[in-house]
Amino acid sequence: MSSNPSLPGDPLWYAIREQAAAEAEREAVLASYLHATILTHDSLESAIAYHLAGKLDGPTVKAMTLREVFDEAFAKDPEIGRAMRADLAAVRDRDPACGGALTPLLYFKGFHALASHRIAHWLWQEGRQFLALFFQSRMAQLFDVDIHPAARIGHGVFIDHGTGIVIGETSVVGNDVSMLQGVTLGGTGKEQGDRHPKIHDAVLIGAGAKVLGNVHVGHGAKIGAGSVVLMDVPPYCTAAGVPATLHGDCAEAAGFTMDHSLQPSLPFEGDAGVEEDT
Repeated sequence: MSSNPSLPGDPLWYAIREQAAAEAEREAVLASYLHATILTHDSLESAIAYHLAGKLDGPTVKAMTLREVFDEAFAKDPEIGRAMRADLAAVRDRDPACGGALTPLLYFKGFHALASHRIAHWLWQEGRQFLALFFQSRMAQLFDVDIHPAARIGHGVFIDHGTGIVIGETSVVGNDVSMLQGVTLGGTGKEQGDRHPKIHDAVLIGAGAKVLGNVHVGHGAKIGAGSVVLMDVPPYCTAAGVPATLHGDCAEAAGFTMDHSLQPSLPFEGDAGVEEDT
């Protein structure tokens, strides 16, 4: 954790502070808020702990206690802070409505839910499952994002809007994945064990899509909005429909391009050479 916000070793935090200072000068109504949330802190981790603990605060578990949990997690596992930096950079780079990393840090519940999950996941791994489930419950209440604490999520993940996202216990989400509102990474019934999707790096999952069962979505693939995916999706392929079928290849990793367009459906192998009756 950096003790000096001007150190060049943390350029994202420095840029956030500069933007916060400029906004505090521009908008007097928000000056106190920006000072309390950003400018009085000496590191990004400290600012996130303060901000999210205040949001997760409740009548029985108060913000100060929750902030201590955040601080403990950051101190014991520096990878959490690195992942959150990558998440903020992903939102900044992929969301045209963003305008810098300060905006998602303060206002975007997709980032807030993901950051809270990272703390809950650390607690789960530390054997503190009941507290981890408390974090999951508060996240679901506040952000309408329900991620099981055991789910494994990589860095540089962009959750756009966030509302209605559900990620099950044995799900794995790779690095640089982008997903929109209403996405479900779920099971297909009451099966036990490893039963949830494995989303590989740089995948794009469109709004309202459901990926169900222990299926793999390959590197750079795209899931169309509203689709129901019950099968493996090869790398750099597009899957869309209910149930989903393949609709051509992605020229580039869809998680980065955020391109939701679809190509014509690929023919089934049995269709080759078959002509329609006239």
